[in-house]
Amino acid sequence: MPAAPFVTVGPTGVTVRDRLKGLTDADEEVLRLLGAHLSTLASRDLAVRCRDGVGHCAESWAVRKRVLTGLSSSRWAGSVTKASNDQWGLARRCQAAHVQNLEAGIRTLRHRLSLPIGERGSKRTPGGYRSRREWHAKSRRLAALEARHAAAVADWRAGHVRVVRGGKRLLNTRHHLADAQLTKAEWQERWSAERWFLAADGESGKRYGNETIRVAPDGEVSIRLPAPLAGLANSPHGRYIFSPRVRFAHRGSEWVDRVEANRAVAYRIHYDPTRGRWYLTATWQVPPTPTVPLEAALAYGVIGVDTNADHLAAWRLDTHGNPIGNPRRFFYDLSGTADHRDAQVRHALSRLLNWAKTCGVKAIAVEDLDFQAEKTREKYGRRRRFRNLISGMPTAKLRARLASMADRTGISIIAVDPAYTSRWGAQHWQKPLTSTTRKSTRHDAAAVAIGRRAQGHPIRRRAAPPPHDQSDRVGHRTAQARSDALGREGPRPRISGPRTRCAPPGRGAKAGDQRAQHRSEHAAEHEPWQRDSHPLSL
Repeated sequence: MPAAPFVTVGPTGVTVRDRLKGLTDADEEVLRLLGAHLSTLASRDLAVRCRDGVGHCAESWAVRKRVLTGLSSSRWAGSVTKASNDQWGLARRCQAAHVQNLEAGIRTLRHRLSLPIGERGSKRTPGGYRSRREWHAKSRRLAALEARHAAAVADWRAGHVRVVRGGKRLLNTRHHLADAQLTKAEWQERWSAERWFLAADGESGKRYGNETIRVAPDGEVSIRLPAPLAGLANSPHGRYIFSPRVRFAHRGSEWVDRVEANRAVAYRIHYDPTRGRWYLTATWQVPPTPTVPLEAALAYGVIGVDTNADHLAAWRLDTHGNPIGNPRRFFYDLSGTADHRDAQVRHALSRLLNWAKTCGVKAIAVEDLDFQAEKTREKYGRRRRFRNLISGMPTAKLRARLASMADRTGISIIAVDPAYTSRWGAQHWQKPLTSTTRKSTRHDAAAVAIGRRAQGHPIRRRAAPPPHDQSDRVGHRTAQARSDALGREGPRPRISGPRTRCAPPGRGAKAGDQRAQHRSEHAAEHEPWQRDSHPLSL
């Protein structure tokens, strides 16, 4: 049975960003010196945190903080040590995921190597390898994975993690500057910008919610300089006030209300070396929006959305599960940098939400997909193109981004079980929804299947009625019954009497069986119409 659909929870935090325009040379020099100084302290503290491993405790955390306080300030030391703890925890979780992926690959390889060469597999279990050569290559890969697994498990038990401040990818780019089309000076600038530490956590009750990086309601930005850089201050109490003013266009009024109430706001200053621009990011926590009951969210219909590698296929459904109008497709390009991919996804979701508001629909149904454990090399073998396809699909992140963007629009996001939506949608809906003026694709049919599953309707369409003067005179089962109608999926009552030769006894026993769209091992009935035969006499 597929899992029941549910309404996703809204965001628990807000992040807004604005550019620091008009910085003077003195302002930029202060930011560079401050970032480099705190970067050195952050690197040292992270090394100490990694050496402590699982033996870290509150006392060792306090010792680290006291060491950094003399070189900066108590609040800067608190931000640095907290960031080191978070980085170690993230690396620890990634290490656990890596061990699980290795174990999954080892299980698959051991299973396939244990089978005879050329043995066919099934839908749920893979078969043996096709040649002796492939079997030998996979046996060598099994030995390599077992060695990696043993090393990863040893690191996990000892609490050893490997972290690169600035990113491993950028570090490796240093050895391939020609391929990256970078000079040594350009790479050094990017490397320094990624390692700079210019972030401070907020504190409720303090002025404007942050004592270290303070932003006034009028946009004035000031920073509390650490002790070694106190001589650069241009205002009392060791603070430096920057020339430009910031103005958050998105949720600016909400931010102003928060800082005027002295509620905690975390800030981060970031430099983009490619564009040569400085940015200020503000972050604060918000209570999650109460979720709307599923029945209330579906009161005005639903829009089913099928996620693909290059577009979102969407179709609007009424309250009875019938498609309305024409399908819509929202394209995006996931090539290029991370910022470009994020902008493409955000633009596609914005168009989807605008269309939903135009239609008056209060619910969007998406698949509860996550390919993190489904793109291993051992599972799909030579299907590299398919692995790249599912690796590039924004599944879990797209749903989280959609729920965050829809939070303030009053539109609920419903997650449904993705089992067989594409297959059954194409089987039951692609052909009926195709006409001379509209060509429906497999993805459009999957969107209909997703929407119907969110509403609780079976994916299979109702069969066409019999012709005139036979049984029900065209009026039977053409309209979608309500979900609370008794016997809506049950078989028609059987009529007593002898049977004809064309309809043997038991012919319509499974005419009302709707388990086909819920159980993969149950074969669906594809007959156009199944009914009991007429009695020969009354």
